[in-house]
Amino acid sequence: MRLRLVRQGTKIDFFQRARLWLGISLVMMVIAFGSFLIQGLNFGIDFQGGTSIRTQSEQPVDVAAYRAALEPLELGDVSITEVFDPNFDENQHVAMVRIQAQEGDERIASDTIQAVQFALAAMLDSRVFVDAPKNETVQSRAEATADRLGISFELAEAEGRQRYVLDHGMERETVIAFGDGVNGAVPNSSVGISYEAISFPSVESVGPKVSGELIQTAAIAVALAVLAILAYIWLRFEWQFAVGAVLALTHDVILTIGIFSELQIKFDLAIIAALLTIVGYSINDTVIVFDRVRENLRKYKKMDLKEVLNLSINETLSRTIMTSVTTLLALVSLFVLGGDVIRGFVFAMIWGVLIGTYSSIFVASAILLVLGVKRDWSKKDPSAGTRYGHIDT
Repeated sequence: MRLRLVRQGTKIDFFQRARLWLGISLVMMVIAFGSFLIQGLNFGIDFQGGTSIRTQSEQPVDVAAYRAALEPLELGDVSITEVFDPNFDENQHVAMVRIQAQEGDERIASDTIQAVQFALAAMLDSRVFVDAPKNETVQSRAEATADRLGISFELAEAEGRQRYVLDHGMERETVIAFGDGVNGAVPNSSVGISYEAISFPSVESVGPKVSGELIQTAAIAVALAVLAILAYIWLRFEWQFAVGAVLALTHDVILTIGIFSELQIKFDLAIIAALLTIVGYSINDTVIVFDRVRENLRKYKKMDLKEVLNLSINETLSRTIMTSVTTLLALVSLFVLGGDVIRGFVFAMIWGVLIGTYSSIFVASAILLVLGVKRDWSKKDPSAGTRYGHIDT
C-alpha cells in the first residue's frame, strides 16, 4: 500500500476564490516591497563590508557588556548577537561581533581586530597568553622585556611552544610591547596572543568595494536565472505559460526577500544561493502542473479552461504535497540540528518551499486562467513533454 498524503481523486475547486488568492499575493508583495524600502535588508559582511568576529567563552554572553567594552574604541556601527545552537555544550557560549567597514579602509586593520579582542578579554577579566617558540634566546628576551616594562609572567607550555602567562588587568599597550619584545628575539618568529576566558575561532573581513560588486553580481545572477526560465517555458509551452511561471517566480523571490527584511535576518551570499535554489524548486513544481494542463487541454478539447486547470492541479496534488513535505522534513532537521552557520540558508529554503508550492497552485495557474491559452496545438507529437504525465506519486 502506497503512502498518500492526499487521497486519490480529489475534486477541489482551486479557482472558486482565484481573485482572493491573487489579491492576498499582491498584498503580501506590497508589504514585502514596502518593508524592503523602509527597513532595507540586514546585510551580512559579504554585502556590507566590514569584519565579523566570532567569540567563544565559558561565561554567558552579555550583549550589553560586550557593547560597553567596545564603545571606547569608537568603531562606528557594531552589531553583537548571541549564537544559539542545540549542538553547543552547556558551558559553550558563542557570540558574533560585526563591525562596519572603516571609512577610507578596504578592510579593518589587524590592530583594530586585536584591540577588539583585547577589550572583550579585559571585560571578562581574562589572563593573557603570549605563545612563542621555545628556546633560551626567546626566554631571555622575554625576561629582559618583562623587567623593562616592570611586569611579571608565569611559564607554561602550549602545543610544543612556550607560553607566557601575563597578569590580569594588564594594559593592551604593555601586552603588545611584551609581544614585540619576545618576537624580536628570533627573526621571522611567530608570536601569538590568546586569552584564558575567551577565544576567537574565526575572523572574516570583506572590503566595501568587494561587497558592492557582490551585491551587483548577486542581483544579476537572480535576474538572469528568471529570464532563462522565461525563455525555456516560452519555448516548451506558450507565452501565457511563461508569463504565469515567471510572475510566480517573481512572487516567490519578492516574498522571500520581504520576510528577510521584515524579520531583519542576516542577508548574505548563502541567501542568494537559497534564492536561486528556490527559483529552481518552484519552477519544477510549476512545470509539473503546466505539463498536465497541456496534456488535459489536448485530451478534453471542449472542457472549460477553469475546469481543465482544476483537474490538472488535483491530478498532480498528491505529487506536489508529497514532494514538499519530504523536502521540508529534511530542511526542518537541518534548521534544528544543522547549526547557526547554515540556519539562514535553511530558513530561506523552508520559506521558499512553502511559498513555491503555494504559488505553483494559486498564482501561476490563476494567471494562466486570466491570460487564457490556445486550444489548437499540432498533433504531430502528442506525447511531447508528457512522457511522465501519468505518474502520480
